Amino acid sequence: MTTQSALLLTIYLAMLLATVKPLGTYLVKLMEAPCWRPLARIENGVFRLCGVGGEEMGWRQYALAVLVFSLVGFIAVYALLRLQMWLPLNPQQMPNVTPDSSFNTAVSFVTNTNWQGYGGEATLSYLTQMLGLAVQNFLSAATGIAVAFALIRGFARHSATTIGNFWADLYRITAYLLLPLSFVFALALASQGVIQNFSAYQEVTTLEPTAFEVPKLDTAGQPLLDAAGKPVTEAATTPAQTLPMGPIASQEAIKMLGTNGGGFLNANSAHPFENPTPLSNFLQMLAIFLVPAGLVYAFGKAAGDTRQGWAVLAAMTLLFVGAAIAATSFEQQGNPLLAALGTDQTASALQAGGNMEGKETRFGIAASGLFATITTAASCGAVNAMHDSFTPLGGLVPMVLIQLGEVVFGGTGSGLYGMLMYAILAVFVAGLMIGRTPEYLGKKIEAFDMKMVAIAILVTPALVLLGTAIAVSASAGTVGVANPGAHGFSEILYAFSSAANNNGSAFAGLSANTPFYNGWLGVAMWLGRFAVIVPALAIAGSLAAKKRLAQGPGTLPTHGPLFVGLLVGTVLLLGALTYVPALALGPAVEHLILWSGH
Repeated sequence: MTTQSALLLTIYLAMLLATVKPLGTYLVKLMEAPCWRPLARIENGVFRLCGVGGEEMGWRQYALAVLVFSLVGFIAVYALLRLQMWLPLNPQQMPNVTPDSSFNTAVSFVTNTNWQGYGGEATLSYLTQMLGLAVQNFLSAATGIAVAFALIRGFARHSATTIGNFWADLYRITAYLLLPLSFVFALALASQGVIQNFSAYQEVTTLEPTAFEVPKLDTAGQPLLDAAGKPVTEAATTPAQTLPMGPIASQEAIKMLGTNGGGFLNANSAHPFENPTPLSNFLQMLAIFLVPAGLVYAFGKAAGDTRQGWAVLAAMTLLFVGAAIAATSFEQQGNPLLAALGTDQTASALQAGGNMEGKETRFGIAASGLFATITTAASCGAVNAMHDSFTPLGGLVPMVLIQLGEVVFGGTGSGLYGMLMYAILAVFVAGLMIGRTPEYLGKKIEAFDMKMVAIAILVTPALVLLGTAIAVSASAGTVGVANPGAHGFSEILYAFSSAANNNGSAFAGLSANTPFYNGWLGVAMWLGRFAVIVPALAIAGSLAAKKRLAQGPGTLPTHGPLFVGLLVGTVLLLGALTYVPALALGPAVEHLILWSGH
């Protein structure tokens, strides 16, 4: 790891940790205190207009509200996608999106995954981007934070039958947290050159004509195929380029702060209209972890012992720093085959300079490797480099971070409640080792709690591995693979890992905008989101109903280095080892092939 990379990582962590306590304190007030005057009247008016009462809910009511709200959001986004051709704010006259792509996209944004099998600037109107995708960026993020609030209340309360009111949580998180932060962040991005307008796309003349290949078409307008079944192409040139416009800064802000990741443009945060400068890149990285890190401190403070929050944050930070060092170091090693080209000094210099393939020169390897680690440690999915072009082990790191369940800081809310599932499992394992009933924060961990933990932790690996197995076994799954062999397998494994764990990033060498992938990935996204949320809420209800126990001589301290090590070990052993056979068939094999000279 170079000095530049180490310095960037150090500055990033210092600035992030400086925000943890103030934001976490604010989140606790937002979670428990009534709305501040004079905003209370507005809030009460909104609740009356929506027919929502202020009474608190049990965990079943809370879970039902989450599911119904998400289902309504899915229907609304699906309808927008299918009807956008006849709706306003469509200066490019974008046609309606196909049924399978609409299904996949609607599920994707409602579940905070933001997987995109299409090019945003070539597929979606301004109205769809704003009213459909940007709105869900707010609401899906607020839903995740609300679930984290409910679980925190489960630990903080005792002998209680309720865990909060979902509608109140949703409103307060959106109105008093996400909207103000997004407004400030959008202005900061616009100051760096991120565009914000409603103009039609601009046609410009380039300095040099652009040469490219286009498929030959038959008389029916279908692509011609050669004897091998490959498309026949012909050379073409153009002296013009179409520059996309749109309200990008406003969507970019919540895309990062809500750990959504869906780009307005197909190139996402690698595009200069979304991420023009090194400063905008740093701010985007900071925004991704901002709320997840604050939530961890809020957990400790609300539970009455801030050391508990710092312990969980320490475990997350250790995992993140290790992953960031690994990803950046692997990319800085470069491609060994460049040195094998001969004695040419240019080839040697390229290899010594690291792997710049698929990376923007304005960011370089250090900022690209760190961004890839942050976006996959969180359930964000925004990218400023092509993960498909990383070295095998460089691409392995973001893939493993996703597969851990995105608990290393994780998404807005989902990271905390995911890590707390592992924390409960860790104290259960420790209790078995010393022969005592496990306890966490004064709450006895019993059979029902462990059943829910098992479901929450095991459902995503099941979705990933089963989905990958189906895809590599079906012709409809392998037809979209552009790179045969180990790398093609990695592309499929990454796609299902990203979908089931609500990340949304991709290796992008896989042509996934097909009925097969749109359908299966949509199912993985829905179950990967709500098959974790419902057990988390069930645990919240179970813990809230329990009495708080006094600590005894056999109680495992859950705020010191021993527990941090136990938590990290639990995440790695259960989270990572589940995928070792699959990873051995993909990135591991590809690494051995590359470094053996093949």
